[in-house]
Amino acid sequence: MSATRTSAGLPQGPLSLMYRMYRHILPGVRRELGFWREKAQSIPDEELRTQAIASMSTKEFHCIGGAVYAAGPREQRPTLLRLITAFQTISDYLDNLCDRSTSLSAEDFRSLHQSMLDAVDPSRPHHDYYEHREQSGDNGYLRSLVDACRDAVSKLPAYPIVKPYVLDLVGLYSDLQVYKHIHPSRREQALLAWWRQHQERYPDLEWNEFAAACGSTLGVFMLFQAACEPRLTDEMAAAIHASYHPYLCALHILLDYLIDQEEDRTGGDLNFCSYYRDAEHLVDRLRFMAEQAAEASGRLPDRRFHLMIIEGLLALYLSDPKVSAQRSVQTIRRRLMVKSPWTRIFFWFNSLWIRSR
Repeated sequence: MSATRTSAGLPQGPLSLMYRMYRHILPGVRRELGFWREKAQSIPDEELRTQAIASMSTKEFHCIGGAVYAAGPREQRPTLLRLITAFQTISDYLDNLCDRSTSLSAEDFRSLHQSMLDAVDPSRPHHDYYEHREQSGDNGYLRSLVDACRDAVSKLPAYPIVKPYVLDLVGLYSDLQVYKHIHPSRREQALLAWWRQHQERYPDLEWNEFAAACGSTLGVFMLFQAACEPRLTDEMAAAIHASYHPYLCALHILLDYLIDQEEDRTGGDLNFCSYYRDAEHLVDRLRFMAEQAAEASGRLPDRRFHLMIIEGLLALYLSDPKVSAQRSVQTIRRRLMVKSPWTRIFFWFNSLWIRSR
């Protein structure tokens, strides 16, 4: 599989991408979420039902953003839409359960996130995902999401090739969710101890940047997309893994934390951007992540698509209405938006779209 050819029919320009998103992806994601919302409404436990529905109502944009990786060949689009939407819905549901948990139990969070590992490995037995929490009556909701993912990955012709890389990223994601949700007095120590286990693998990252990289699902979605190509090689799967993780994934989550700084300060929540010594350091590191992500992605097939993802991330987050209420973030936005005309175009378009909604 040559690094110079378009391997998967991904859109190679912003207009083509926007057309496919609005024509096919948005309606498809909303159909999938409509199906899961109906199932969530039948959850007997009130707390689980509330969090399941809330995760889809307030975080729909996560599924929409992830489903950009379903904008490739028409024949695989329904499978990818089903897979990405179900997997991201598990992630958002569990995030709600952990954020609003009264247990602060690492065992609870580990059991919940076992569902994500089971979702991407059909060879695993199912587990009791609610083993360590009082609420458990979900009428099979979480297991249904897991089974939808297992069924979908089984239909991707090259999934055996990408599976080890998917499991690596999902394992890191699950670890992060465990450590970041435990009691605030212990979470930073736990995150630093976890970082020391992986530090040699990522010598040019700071601990908070490694944690941020592990919090993104974009690398997983790109590997799902790559698995649609029957001729995919292990070499190319490894290149995709290395191109997305850590730099592109870290950029994704750091931008998310960047715009949430004020509300996280107010709520006393963990924010990975607060560990930089000043705004100058933060800008330098965000720019470093973007540059490294662009360099790594440039070696992949469909290079223009991956570069559009980087541009789109900057535009998506820096055009968020939250930025207007934070003067320091406005300054950072101006500095990050300087280099790329495509970023400015995405920024302008997305600003209009957000305001219209």
